[in-house]
Order: sequence, then structure tokens, then C-alpha cells
Amino acid sequence: MNVSRLVTVARTDLKQLVQARDFWLPMCVLGGFFFVVLPAVLLLTITRIGEVEVVSQISQTLEVLPDGARSQIRGSTPAAQTAYALAVFLFAPVAVVVPLTISTAVGAATIVGERERGTGEFLAHSPAGTREIYLGKLLASLVPGYGTVVVGFGLYAVIVNLTVGPEVGGWFFPTAQWWVMIGWVLPPFLAICLSLVLRLSAKVRSTAAAQQASGLVSLPLIAVAYGQATGTLFGAAGSAWILGGVAWAVALVSLHRGVRSVTRSRLLGVAGGI
Repeated sequence: MNVSRLVTVARTDLKQLVQARDFWLPMCVLGGFFFVVLPAVLLLTITRIGEVEVVSQISQTLEVLPDGARSQIRGSTPAAQTAYALAVFLFAPVAVVVPLTISTAVGAATIVGERERGTGEFLAHSPAGTREIYLGKLLASLVPGYGTVVVGFGLYAVIVNLTVGPEVGGWFFPTAQWWVMIGWVLPPFLAICLSLVLRLSAKVRSTAAAQQASGLVSLPLIAVAYGQATGTLFGAAGSAWILGGVAWAVALVSLHRGVRSVTRSRLLGVAGGI
């Protein structure tokens, strides 16, 4: 396998994505809203309104959290404890849903889009092998999703530490559980989802069909990934390492099998279709 050819395929796709402002601009708005705007408004509201009945009632609901999660909560006031719990536990879905949504949207069109744009013939006759094409497309789909996580997660961490940190004794975020979730649990689920989405993109005949089919594939995986992320943040770190390892194994098998879905005949549009 020629790595330079793989990188060339990925770089070409990413250049086209950068030029597609109608695609990446809404995605940036989506990420900015969930990673920056919504957390900032909510956490500032909680930490600034102080000792009111609403905050006290919210803090009482923290008793329903698992023992492992409750033992992590910091803060000497109901407002501080509520803000800490919201910052650490409530926004876990954001780190799962946003990257999976973005990467799935990119991956759904990455192969079938070549045929629709008329560039599939050029790619089919290029020196790159089908494995290099598949992995290059995979890399091009992973970069926007995980890049959103890195940038959004960094901004979210700054917001949390600036708004909640002074209430709980200093900067504390990201916690160890968040590092496990972002670095170990999320990547294999992204890879599994994209391996399936790229197979669909190679077989269907239109981008619309690929997007519809990829939605059916990604929703169950989002639910599973969210469940694992939530369990990790709620203190089940030991099982998260094990299940993350299982997810990595499944991802590697799925990626290996997915290579066979990309053929030169499908790039030319003379085979496949569901």
C-alpha cells in the first residue's frame, strides 16, 4: 500500500470539502451551538443566579445519579454542584452526536459523489489501488468529525473552566473520564460507523440514497456510543476500557471487510447498486 497515494486521495477530498461552503458552514454552526453557545448560556445562568429555589431543586435531583458519579461532584453550594454535574455529565452526547453526524454526512457522499460529479472514471484509472482509495476516503471522512471534536472540546473545556472552575476551587476540566471517552471510546465507534457508511456509498446510485441509508446505520451506533460515553463519565471507567477495546477490534474487522466494497467498476458506475 502506497501511503502517499492514500494521503493524496484524502487531501483531494478535503480540498473539495473546504470549497463546499454550503456544507461546512452549517456544520460549523451546529458544532458552535452545541459546544460553545448552549453550554456557555446554561453554565453562566446556573453560576450567576446563585441560591434560588430552582437551583436547589435541580441540585436535589443529583441524588438519582450513580454513587460513582455523585462522589465526583465538587462544590460547596447547590449552584456549584449543579454546574459541575451539568458540565461533566450533561453534555456527553455532544461529543458523540456531533462528530458522528458530521463524519457520516461526509462519508455518505464520498464515493457515490465521485460518480455523480463525473470524477469516478478519473479515480478508477488513477495509480491508487482500491485499498488506498477506500482508506483515503475514510481518512477524509474522519478528519472533519474528529477535528470538530478537538476544536469544540477545547473551546468547551475553556468555557467550563472559566464559568464553573471558580465555583469549585479551580480549573478541573477535562476529567479523567472525559479523556477516556474522547481518546478511547469515541474513535472506534467513528471508524465502525464510517466503514459501514462507505460501503453504502459505494453500492448505492445517488447521494440522496446514501444519506438516507447512512442515517439508518448511524442512529443505532450513536445510541450505543452514547451509552458507552455516559457509562464512562458516570464512573464505569474499567468497563469502558474493555468495551472500548472490543469496539476497536470490531472497527478493525469492519474496516478490513469494507475495503472490498470499493471496486473500479463501482467507481465507473457499471456495477453495484441497491
